[in-house]
Formats: sequence, C-alpha cells, structure tokens
Amino acid sequence: MFGMFSPSKCAGNVEGVKYIQMASCGQDSTIKIWLISFADPTGFDMKYKCTLSGHAAPVLACAFSYDGQTLVSGSVDKTVRIFETRTWSILHTLTQHTRYVTTCAFAPDMPLFATGSMDKCVNIWQLEPNQHFTGSALREEPKISVDNWSEEEVSVWLSRHGLQDLVEIFKRHNIDGKELLSLTKESLVGDLKIESLGIRGKVLRKIEELRIESACLGIPDEFLCPITRELMKEPVIAADGYSYEKEAMENWIIKERRTSPMTNLPLQTLILTPNRSLKMAINRWLETQPKYNEKQSP
Repeated sequence: MFGMFSPSKCAGNVEGVKYIQMASCGQDSTIKIWLISFADPTGFDMKYKCTLSGHAAPVLACAFSYDGQTLVSGSVDKTVRIFETRTWSILHTLTQHTRYVTTCAFAPDMPLFATGSMDKCVNIWQLEPNQHFTGSALREEPKISVDNWSEEEVSVWLSRHGLQDLVEIFKRHNIDGKELLSLTKESLVGDLKIESLGIRGKVLRKIEELRIESACLGIPDEFLCPITRELMKEPVIAADGYSYEKEAMENWIIKERRTSPMTNLPLQTLILTPNRSLKMAINRWLETQPKYNEKQSP
C-alpha cells in the first residue's frame, strides 16, 4: 500500500476541526481518502471519507498537486487517473504509458507533474492555467511501430540519441523505420560510409534496443517479467502478489533485496510459488505466434 498527504496549507475544516487529507492506494485497485486531524493533544484522529474507483488493476502511486486541488494516480493497468478534490470526480484518464505506471509526482510550486513507468519513460505534463486538463494540455502522441516510422521519424530518433550528424546521411539513403531495423555493421560501413567505429557501435546498440522493444510490443504485458521485461518461461508468484520470472526473482533475493520489485514494500516471505495458470496462458499464446515461437526454439 502507498499513501500521500495533501499539502498542509490546504487544510480544511469540518465542524470546527482542522484537518488534512490523506490518500492511500493498493492492491484492491482503489484509492481511499482519509481525514487526519491533529487537534487531539494525545495524538491524532483519522476518519475515512470516500473511495475512488476507476482503475482496473492495483494502484501503485498517487500524489496531490501543490495546491491540493488535484490528485493523480498510477496503476498496473498502465493508466494515470486525474481527480479533482472537491467532488472527487475523474477529470481525465491518460493512456500514453505502455507498461505499469509505478510513480507520479507534482512540482512543489508550479502546475507540472511527472509520471514514471516500466516502459522506461517519464512523461511530464503541464496543467493549463485556470483550466482542468483541456485536450490541448494533455494531447497524447500515439505510439507508432518502428516498422512504420517515416524518414523524418528516423531523423528525430537519431537526434534524440545524439546522432544528429548522421541525419543527412540517413536521409540521403532514404532510411525509414523498416530499413533502420535491417541495418548491420556491414551496411553501415559499405553503404552509409560511416567510418567511426564508436559511432557505428552506438548506432548498432540503439538499433538492437529498438528491435527488442518492437518484439515486446505485441506481447501481452502480463506475460512480461516486471524485472527483466522479457517473456516469462517459468513464472512464479511472490509474496507481493505479482508474478515474476523465477530466475530473475531468485537473483533479486540473492542480492539481499527483501523488498518487492513492484511496490518497494518488505516481502513478508521469500517463498516463490509456481504460477501454472499463467504459464499455460503464455504457452497457449505462443502457439498462436509461430514466428516468435520459432525464434525461441533451440
């Protein structure tokens, strides 16, 4: 479970008693709102206020805005939900992330917030002044398969990785996404005339990362190990309720990590239970993916 307090400057008043709000989230796919009062000199008083629903899977993180008027949450369902704290209605659902959303945070004094995900991306969002998340403020760019990249999108990719000096060379040879994925050491030297060994090595490493990412795009997320982001062969269930590749989780534990890779909370037990139903589901899926299945065979 994860919890977050609202800013103290946004404290409210109920029946003459000042309070701050706390949001908690967890495995039940909901967010619960609590009222906390420190009026009692012997301690504090906590009252349940309401439950926020909307997520379809465990909620991993939540955060209040700097002015206390907005709450955001991130979930295993890969979405970010945005609530306004007056009526607790959902203002917007963000679906840009392609993997679990594990963290979210607001800037301390400006209308910006960040969301982090196991898709290896941190997205930064800006709230429009005096507006609640208009379409222009939260416009999302659809993810395009590398195979379908245009020459211009390849140029953007090169620049993003500090390879802008290669943009003109790639354009001159009409390198689009499909051609990019087919590049080899030989073609970089013979066709594109890239002489620098270091530059060639960097290009090939980045292309290999793209190939791996492209291969994972079609795999159901629940079939990927949260630690390695690879298709699981021997899925096991850990004490946190999540499934992992057996070898990856054993290595995690061997390194004296006693917390969950997903929630960062202590693991109550180190016992790993085979997830046979998930393994059967993965095998059934593989049977419908002949090309992928062939690639995995010895």
